[in-house]
Amino acid sequence: MTFQTIIVDVSPDGVATVTLNRPEVLNAFNNAMCAEFKQLWSQVRSDDAIRAVVLAAAGERAFCTGVDVSERLDSDSPFLDRAQPWAEHEDPGRDLSPRRNEVWKPVIAAVHGMCAGGAFYWIADCDIVVCSPEATFFDPHVTYGFVAALEPIALRYRMPFSDVMRMALLGLHERMTAERALAAGLVTEIVERDALLGRAGELAKVIAGQPPAAVQGTVKALWQSLDMARGQALATALMYTQIGNPIGTEQVDRDAVKPAKPWRR
Repeated sequence: MTFQTIIVDVSPDGVATVTLNRPEVLNAFNNAMCAEFKQLWSQVRSDDAIRAVVLAAAGERAFCTGVDVSERLDSDSPFLDRAQPWAEHEDPGRDLSPRRNEVWKPVIAAVHGMCAGGAFYWIADCDIVVCSPEATFFDPHVTYGFVAALEPIALRYRMPFSDVMRMALLGLHERMTAERALAAGLVTEIVERDALLGRAGELAKVIAGQPPAAVQGTVKALWQSLDMARGQALATALMYTQIGNPIGTEQVDRDAVKPAKPWRR
């Protein structure tokens, strides 16, 4: 896979490491990156050799700070529409989000530095998020005079409502620390910066080594349950187990796959 705004490396273990590669603009996304992610997710979805994805970012200052406003305001841009603010008639999440592109392979994000605004199109839809101690999370929309809706609504499904509302309303005036993000459930682990990508890759490798049908069925079942009421979700849960665990099919040797020493959290 060859792209201009992202770097993709697929290991023999079935892990695709996707790196946002626009560090000169704090990895802000533009039209080119949106288009490339749409293509990427299509390829990830259809390639059986890819069983898990690690999402990371180049540079030292930021994971991603959202949309590249400087490019959007470029008078030479063919995408410029001065009649309407961009965020009011386009939703970048349609291209950037793995879930909205029906990718049910696990995605693990390794976040360092600033993670802001449109970056949550990815973070809100990742299965596991790990971050470095200096990582900060914030949403600047309201400060800049824009309604904060798309990203906070997505975050509401993985963080307490009060934390999402506080982040949305305080804008640039407050940044959520890595410790608070861990307590709020936005991230599951804090890892030193120099070990961050390695840890995300380690988690992805373990997941990729398990039966793909079971892993992807689990991801799909849990994410799709968020769109249902509790009773409906429980009533349809058996369907996913029948698809991911064919009756009468022995997929693994239980003794062979048992870890010698499971991790503890």
